[in-house]
Amino acid sequence: MSDVTAASPSVRPRRVVTDRRGGRSASPYDAFNLGGHVGDDPADVAANRERLARELGADAGALVWMDQVHGTGVAVVDGPVDGPLPATDAVVTATRGLVLCVLVADCVPILLADSDRGIVAAVHAGREGVRQGVVPAALSAMASLGARARHVSALLGPAVCGACYEVPDAMQVEVARVAPAAAVRTRRGTAGLDLRAGVDEILRRAGVAEVVHDPRCTVEDRQLFSHRRDGVTGRQAGVVWLD
Repeated sequence: MSDVTAASPSVRPRRVVTDRRGGRSASPYDAFNLGGHVGDDPADVAANRERLARELGADAGALVWMDQVHGTGVAVVDGPVDGPLPATDAVVTATRGLVLCVLVADCVPILLADSDRGIVAAVHAGREGVRQGVVPAALSAMASLGARARHVSALLGPAVCGACYEVPDAMQVEVARVAPAAAVRTRRGTAGLDLRAGVDEILRRAGVAEVVHDPRCTVEDRQLFSHRRDGVTGRQAGVVWLD
């Protein structure tokens, strides 16, 4: 797991991105699969989630999961949640101790934090989410709690890179209408999408000045889960919380 921390005198957002090492799941979910919707043994997923909570120093009940649907649904939470939040692709909180989790295996996990106001968000940004506006929706929900875009920092976790993400020309055009920077050419010279570049553009256009990229490509890095590379596979997580 890689840990990215933003310091603040009063509140400290913490951000972690997991990989596939060290868990209990068997192939093709080996080993640290955190996704409960991909066909893995539920007992193995539960053990992996308990391990995640333990390593973060949190109670397993403090982890907040989403039923991600590649949409723009945003939930604001102020306490533990029983089960995954239905039809949700971004979750926001100002409550210390709640650990917000986003599951990915090629999409962009976005971890947002306004350390001045003590507000964090975890966002699932795939092609459709970017096109439909999940990032502005998450920023709007943070603003409803008092966050200001100029004080928000963002970590964009590992995702499929533009060189590996080939799409039909029409699909590229649809996403480029919202995020022109996402339109790239793959290493084969065909139409591609660099979703992290597109998300970066959207965030900066909204006034977010600090955007950090984890440059790893999920397709290229075998220590990461990739649905595009492997088909049936597990999910890593991006997590963010307030200390």
